[in-house]
Amino acid sequence: IELPSYQIEYARKGRNFKLKMIWDSPKMVKAAKREKKFIKKLVNEQGISGIISDNRLGVFHKKIPTVFITHQLNVLTGNTTWLTSKVHQAIIKKFTECWIPDLEGSQNLSGKLGHFKKEMFPVKYIGPLSRLEKKELPVRYDLMVILSGPEPQRTMLEEKLLEELEHYRGQVLFVKGKIESSQKITKNNGLTVYNYMNSHELETAFNKSEMILSRSGYTTIMDLAALGKKAFFIPTPGQYEQEYLAKRLKKHGLVASCTQEKFTVKKLEKANAYKGLATMAASQDFRSLFGLFEGKREL
Repeated sequence: IELPSYQIEYARKGRNFKLKMIWDSPKMVKAAKREKKFIKKLVNEQGISGIISDNRLGVFHKKIPTVFITHQLNVLTGNTTWLTSKVHQAIIKKFTECWIPDLEGSQNLSGKLGHFKKEMFPVKYIGPLSRLEKKELPVRYDLMVILSGPEPQRTMLEEKLLEELEHYRGQVLFVKGKIESSQKITKNNGLTVYNYMNSHELETAFNKSEMILSRSGYTTIMDLAALGKKAFFIPTPGQYEQEYLAKRLKKHGLVASCTQEKFTVKKLEKANAYKGLATMAASQDFRSLFGLFEGKREL
């Protein structure tokens, strides 16, 4: 069942990121209101007894257990972080519980994004989540590039990387992340380009690659941690969260990174000096976790 789109698009220039997000905020508010109305009808028609909202602000119902799953207890927006964090926390408080896909202690992936100094509402740490599984496969590619995120920044990075990688010595797998009607594959010397891959193909490709070049989005970080991969990150310009995560992992000696503007293929040589993301496993009692939804419906 398709929910209303938030229709968010990033600014072309990083310095305009916050302004563009403020400009688009009415779209998000309207989408959340449409979601609430839609969910109310859906719960009544389908007899739903529990909801897990994956960062969807309006996927909420007052009369049944509703979980909000996010790594963003704090929403980074520069000098307005205090405001955006308070607004986001006020929304999360309406839910029965908040589940964080990370570890609770100091050894974690999200840092201050997913951790409070003082708990404000029920939070459960469920461990990093990933659709990918580590497999012992022979290495075929020296470098795998995986692009993601809203336009126009995705295309801008694609163009820059394709130009830079002309000087790269080694086998490169380049996944554009553009979902189209059919899969397209092109090969030119050591460069193999896919417009997109499905989940199974991505899992195989990751496992067959020595190093990963990507954005520093949290989902990507969890995937790479599950695989124990070395990586190089280029955060989306002006995207405070990605910039914070990239800087934090670089500071801890785990993953090399640089800005999109300063990237050159030569910088990839620095990645080998970093440890890479180690597997972070959490033993979660899912029977207890999902016990939240075993109560009687109050409708």
